Amino acid sequence: MVHRRVRGGQFTIKHVEKKCPVELGEELLVNITDIAPSGDGISKIRGYIIMVPKAKPRDCVKIKVTQVGEKAAMGEIIT
Repeated sequence: MVHRRVRGGQFTIKHVEKKCPVELGEELLVNITDIAPSGDGISKIRGYIIMVPKAKPRDCVKIKVTQVGEKAAMGEIIT
């Protein structure tokens, strides 16, 4: 987000769209770093959150991305 001052003392906000670093169906090897209040494991790729059910912190798991949202994605563990 970029703020610019315009005439009259007001600000305009220009939204800069970020490209999502993961795609639907992509397979990734991730490190689970944290746990969500819902009990899902949390991993981050370039600041983008990936939630993995049934994963614990300090696990290194291979996942398949099942849902992609604006700020977070969901993945399932594949073996």
